[in-house]
Amino acid sequence: MTIRKEHGFALIDLLFVCGIMGILCSIALPHLFLARQSAGAASAIGSMRAINSAELTFALTCGAGFYAPNLTTLGTPPPGSVEPFIAGGLGGANTVVKSGYQIQVFATPFAGAPTACNGLAAGEAGQGFKAAADPTDPENHRHFGTNANNTIFEDLASLWAVIPEAGDPASGHILH
Repeated sequence: MTIRKEHGFALIDLLFVCGIMGILCSIALPHLFLARQSAGAASAIGSMRAINSAELTFALTCGAGFYAPNLTTLGTPPPGSVEPFIAGGLGGANTVVKSGYQIQVFATPFAGAPTACNGLAAGEAGQGFKAAADPTDPENHRHFGTNANNTIFEDLASLWAVIPEAGDPASGHILH
């Protein structure tokens, strides 16, 4: 009588390993989505800070104290420079989608605003500005906004319609 040695795994072993992996994945996936939302929110906050800095630089150096009305104006470098006021892909269009957030800037044109050094026509710059970052994922409820006060606000709903160009919005809280 010959005794045969078994090598390899039995089907039950393979099913057991697959079951364990399935349980681990079901535990890990929700945390992965939360981590992705947190990373997107951190990027949106960074974009709001970059917009604040770019708007202030534009107002002090190019806009004679007036703010840029949109992202493309901030993305246009002044004469003699190749560096725009804002980088990181934010100055490529007036509405930018970055890291799961739609980012936009607006300033009400002020008739007394002079021509800016980067080609913005007279009367197009604003006395203040507002910017907002709204998530593109409906499951994400972190909305951000900022304005000429250089303060970043957060709310559970979009701040785009309620944030003034200067001062505190009707809803939301200051992000510390």
